[in-house]
Amino acid sequence: MKGSQKIILHVDMDAFFASVEQHDRPELKGKPVVVGSPPNERGVVAAASYEAREFGIHSAMPSRIASQKCPEAIFVRPNMARYKEVSHTIMHIFESYTPLVQPLSIDEAFLDITGAQHLFGDGKTIAEKIRHDIHSTTGLTASVGIAPNMFLAKLASDMNKPDGITLVPFNQEAIEKFLAPLPIRRMWGVGEVLQKKLLSLGLPSIGKLQQCDVKTLEKIIGSSAAKRFSQLARGIDTREISLETNDKSISNETTFKKDATDRKQIESTYKRLIDQVAGRTRKAGYFITTVHLKIRWDDFSTITRQTKLALPCHDDITLREAGIALLDKHLKNRPVRLIGFGVSGLTPTDVPKTHQLHLFEMPDIALHKKRNRLSCATDSIKKRFGEHSVRRGSDMN
Repeated sequence: MKGSQKIILHVDMDAFFASVEQHDRPELKGKPVVVGSPPNERGVVAAASYEAREFGIHSAMPSRIASQKCPEAIFVRPNMARYKEVSHTIMHIFESYTPLVQPLSIDEAFLDITGAQHLFGDGKTIAEKIRHDIHSTTGLTASVGIAPNMFLAKLASDMNKPDGITLVPFNQEAIEKFLAPLPIRRMWGVGEVLQKKLLSLGLPSIGKLQQCDVKTLEKIIGSSAAKRFSQLARGIDTREISLETNDKSISNETTFKKDATDRKQIESTYKRLIDQVAGRTRKAGYFITTVHLKIRWDDFSTITRQTKLALPCHDDITLREAGIALLDKHLKNRPVRLIGFGVSGLTPTDVPKTHQLHLFEMPDIALHKKRNRLSCATDSIKKRFGEHSVRRGSDMN
């Protein structure tokens, strides 16, 4: 994997719902667990543990049929609030490596880690670190596909389940050889109906599809689909990671063990959050245009406030100034349950995109550049000597 080549990960949690239940209830480990309606009710399987899958149980199967296949199966009603909580933790881990994260569902996502290599290592190293972080934080396992594009990464993540990593070749000829022996049903987007059509053409494998003339394929599935599947059969996929919004955000928040009333405690915690968010943004190679404050009071009411920066930046000093200004304006004399800091409007350059500043509103560009360099230098020191090797004087009072 060359440093300049795009690297995409597809991270897929292993039997997510069932694994969460087995983690939270140790007595279920090693047993056939089915998440879904009990067999005496009309309903279907939402998820099945690997032990249950050995009996042929799968998602969307009627619970009654699942019970017939495995009478010893333990049925557990879904706990979506818990699954979302764990999912949020996992997505936060992803975003600690790159802001370029595209969730596909509650338990899987694409990550573009191309720009993260100089900080965290090559694709396989980053995949291992992410899997380690997930397991140490949640107790769950994940499988990862590493590839030069989204199609190949998703296909690969399913090849060594559970708890595995699959590295796809990055050379075009090797990619085609890698795909050739796989059955046609492994193609992304090939359902039962299309599979039957392709089999009728004598195309049981991706390798056979590679050899098929596009004109022949067009007669069966149409022009646009024929071109798309011909490209995918060769491992060609030009799609980019799709973010939830144009203003992808990065944020950190902390819930106090006891509602906080001491201004110094609140501000100290808030400053740490600002520095953490700033560091994550610099690692990803982005600059910030908007900062956000989040406060949840003791009665669970919550406010969010934001302010735009004069210039895109990612240095600790400017972000602290902007963040503390928001806090000074909106912090009331009442107990605080949660404090949070976030940034949005991420851009790869510190040149403002929206308008050209006039002479009399021009910020100090030299100071702006100096602060950015200083923060990057601080990151280098922390990376070499540890997170606590650099401390601010204002934090030691």
